[in-house]
Amino acid sequence: MKELKLPPTLTGRQQAAPGSRQLTIIGANGAGKSLFMEEMTSLNSDRAYCLNAIAAFFPSREESTEAGSVDGLYREAIRRQSYLRTDAVSQLDKIVYLLFADELESLLDMKASLEQTHRRPQFRRTRLDAVREQWERIFPGTRISRDKGRLMFTTYAGDDEVSAHTLSRGEQTVLYYLGAVMFAPEEAVIFIDSPSMFVHPSIMASLWNAIEGMRPDCTFVYDSVDVDFIATRTQNRCIWVKSYSAERHAWDYEILSQGAAADDIVLQTAGSRKPVLFIEGDARHSIDARLYGLVFRDHSVRPLGSCNKVIETVRSLNDLNGLHRLKSIGIVDRDRRTAKEVEYLRNKQILVPDVAEIENIFLLPDVLRVMARRRGRDGAKIVKRVQKEVTRMFRRYADEQALQHVRHRVKREVECKIDARFTCITALETHLRSLPGKLQPRHHYNELREEFAAMIRDDDYEGILRVFNHKPMLPDSGVAQMLAFKGKDDYIAGVLDVLKGNGRDSEALRSVIRHCLHADEAQADDDRNH
Repeated sequence: MKELKLPPTLTGRQQAAPGSRQLTIIGANGAGKSLFMEEMTSLNSDRAYCLNAIAAFFPSREESTEAGSVDGLYREAIRRQSYLRTDAVSQLDKIVYLLFADELESLLDMKASLEQTHRRPQFRRTRLDAVREQWERIFPGTRISRDKGRLMFTTYAGDDEVSAHTLSRGEQTVLYYLGAVMFAPEEAVIFIDSPSMFVHPSIMASLWNAIEGMRPDCTFVYDSVDVDFIATRTQNRCIWVKSYSAERHAWDYEILSQGAAADDIVLQTAGSRKPVLFIEGDARHSIDARLYGLVFRDHSVRPLGSCNKVIETVRSLNDLNGLHRLKSIGIVDRDRRTAKEVEYLRNKQILVPDVAEIENIFLLPDVLRVMARRRGRDGAKIVKRVQKEVTRMFRRYADEQALQHVRHRVKREVECKIDARFTCITALETHLRSLPGKLQPRHHYNELREEFAAMIRDDDYEGILRVFNHKPMLPDSGVAQMLAFKGKDDYIAGVLDVLKGNGRDSEALRSVIRHCLHADEAQADDDRNH
């Protein structure tokens, strides 16, 4: 990926662009975000390609003179292709005309090939083919057809086909972005102003995942203040523009760490048509929002911070189910919960994975096999090597893990037992002195040591993942290096990128993670109860 040039800073320090395919310019109104993007466009003019849905539909706007624009591409296409219609008045019209010109070129190429070789020509996948495929994924049950030089659409509004001009503004926006991105030059830097404008929140993630997937060679630079949109970009790096000095033509800005701009996402569940999935962590620091949002694509995913907040919120909403139609579930880490505690939570629509913490999901054998296949590695060998390394770590920390499990259990039981009513302070003191005999911490500790020893002896890898809480385990397992990733974060991003797709591997990963969470069992139980 070529270096991306950034505007000058107020201090005169040269900032290096972060190595990410997704950059978002954020900042307060009047801070100079638009000027910042214009400067970036100018500095990278040899690769710049600018899209703006706000100006895409209106003929009265001033036409862009830049080569890296839809207007510029259309002018060049008219010069090269005498058969191209010249009456387009909006960028959307121009994109549709360019799509048909590309179709015609493909047909002419096939005819020329047939005349020269007298063999059956191979159909080339056209840009319109790619647009149709993604359109029908984003809007299931609809379709795009070709009719006498026009694009016709079947939409949710009815069975009759309509033209692009009668689509809703949101549908036109989707068509504009899908079509326009296909004409970006190779390795372009695609600048997009207000990417969430006209786009319904329910399709925000799927639309931009599709667009970025259509052009994996390009870098996407967004100008947006929509934190919900920012949270959908799994590898996003934000550039926070704080102020602009016109006199010095320089900016005060900061490159934030990944996801750092989405801290103020507000929970908005009232009136939601989608079921809500409440999760731990936040959109700024945790993996949860990025992972579960891709696994549960039919849910509105809302981070709540602590596991107690997730449990409390789901229980409260479901207890009031008669007063609203909002279906909600939650996900909390297993941590050191006992089987009885896990069963209780699952009965309350709180999903609990069969691994101790979310990072362990990335070490599940079926996840490793999918990623190994995609990286051209031997899945069986990768699983065996990772299992060996994780087991080695567990053997080293087994006694410490047993102690932490006992500590968790004692803490929970003490909280429950001290809640009992006492008639006097003497009764409370007597009760406290009796707790060690009732709690039996050493007995449980010895039992867990034996259980953990059996897991090590029997190579019970999935059992180890279920009980082993150890944050360094994922990086120390060496899985990233085995699969030729730079490190843990790069490996996680690789898994998330697969989940963004719709192919066999994407569905396989989603299935593995849903199975780990017992999500389908919970859905079946919920359907029976309703």
